[in-house]
Amino acid sequence: MTDLLYSETEDDLRAAVRSLLADRADAQTLLGRIETGAPYVPGLWKSLAGDMGAAGLLVPEKLGGQGASHREAAVVLEELGRAVTPAPYLTSAVVATETLLALDTEGEPVAELLAGLASGRTVAVLALPLSTAPGTERGLATAPREHGVDIGSGAPETREGGGSGRPGTVTGVADALAADVFLVPRADGLYAVPAGDAVVVPQTPLDLTRPLAAVTTDGAVGTLLADAETAGAAIRRGLLSGAGLLASEQLGLAEWCLEETVRHTRQRYQFNRPVGSFQALKHRMAQLWLEIVNARAAARAAADALATGSPEAPLTVAVAQAYCSKVAVHAAEECVQLHGGIGMTWEHPAHLALKRAKSDQVALGSAGRHQDAIAALVDLPAPA
Repeated sequence: MTDLLYSETEDDLRAAVRSLLADRADAQTLLGRIETGAPYVPGLWKSLAGDMGAAGLLVPEKLGGQGASHREAAVVLEELGRAVTPAPYLTSAVVATETLLALDTEGEPVAELLAGLASGRTVAVLALPLSTAPGTERGLATAPREHGVDIGSGAPETREGGGSGRPGTVTGVADALAADVFLVPRADGLYAVPAGDAVVVPQTPLDLTRPLAAVTTDGAVGTLLADAETAGAAIRRGLLSGAGLLASEQLGLAEWCLEETVRHTRQRYQFNRPVGSFQALKHRMAQLWLEIVNARAAARAAADALATGSPEAPLTVAVAQAYCSKVAVHAAEECVQLHGGIGMTWEHPAHLALKRAKSDQVALGSAGRHQDAIAALVDLPAPA
């Protein structure tokens, strides 16, 4: 039976992560970092990933990790979502880590990479667009790619000559600027390419707390980690776990938006009354609370399904993403609007939440794509 409740261990982990982020990455610190064009807070990743051990939650103890599960990783992402923290946790500690765990972990290259990721010394990023949804990765590592591939399909855009088996430029790669290693799908398998051997060109993202970049690995040889068939299944596992736990990030963001809105409307007075006492605003916040309760159930179900290896995980993840992405955007929009004029200013962090919510709405597959996946999984095709 699916367990949607938080354990004592998960509550303790939440408290530790929230305390760290409040101390090192509060809203004003993030706003200051974004203005400099360098959103990552110095030393934060070392404290979170290495000192606290959060990066190794999904890695078994024999490989140097914590031997925990997706449930604990989901709690970390809830807190990172609440604080809209610039950190490569989703991309490295979840997507890249899960991809590697699906390979031969007895092999030296994979084992070394996992040990580095678990300790926080290494950040690995899968060289695919952030928009790539689970299921759309088919063929990325199984056949030569011709140049001019549509990037919206989730496949890498390649330069002319892509049919040689060397990938070209992949745009929209999240956290590429923080990466030490890229996991690159090629025609003959999955390769580990040092970031120093790749050309990384920053792009302008909507969400300034999750930088995007174009990554070119044309001239890099890299280390072969798996053949094409194994790589395809591994990438699928990584993207599925990423999409499932992204719902927890969206949940945390939505919870912060509601709490901040309730706090503000209690303190903001009009006509000698708190604006939060006006019935119309009460109804809007009550409706948002109901949506967040449902989002919590969906996100926790996805994390539990991934943690237990449930055969229903693809369906549960698709349901969570189809629902939670919309709730996060709605919560952020209400947060901006119900804060009035201050909600529209750069100085208030509401805009960070809105931009992260909108970015997350298309990350690892849009709500519409996940709804199509649900229809296919339950054998209920959508109307033409």
